[in-house]
Amino acid sequence: MNAWDETFPILNKHIGEWEGEYVHLDPDGNEIDRHASHLKMWAPTDGSADIKQINTYTWADGRQHAFEFPGTLDGEKVRFDDDRIAGYMYQTDERTIMLTWTYKELLKEGNYLYELIQLSSDGQQKVRTWHWMEDDRLVKRTVIREKKIA
Repeated sequence: MNAWDETFPILNKHIGEWEGEYVHLDPDGNEIDRHASHLKMWAPTDGSADIKQINTYTWADGRQHAFEFPGTLDGEKVRFDDDRIAGYMYQTDERTIMLTWTYKELLKEGNYLYELIQLSSDGQQKVRTWHWMEDDRLVKRTVIREKKIA
């Protein structure tokens, strides 16, 4: 049994590996970037965090970046606070997670992101949307489709 089984039960359905694609759009819906993704989420047993996720992004030209996100259960939320981001996520219903965070390099009033994650009934597909806000104005959207591979 995990620490979040009662307060954040949807997390168990997100444990595993996912492959997908990120498409970044300007506010008018024009594509500004596209890349493949591989995500791995697990519950560490070493006490370093309650949940961890590694996102690996790969572009068509061969560039690749990987980022690790450790999270700590805080009541009904999972908090993230590392060198790159600060924010939290929470479950809104049996299929939905909502996140809000800021990139620390952009840390100023009015700069933040909202993410909505929708999990399919069978737990094998998910779609995510990000809204990138600067000075409380939409500057970019990210649309993500993922399939569970392990």
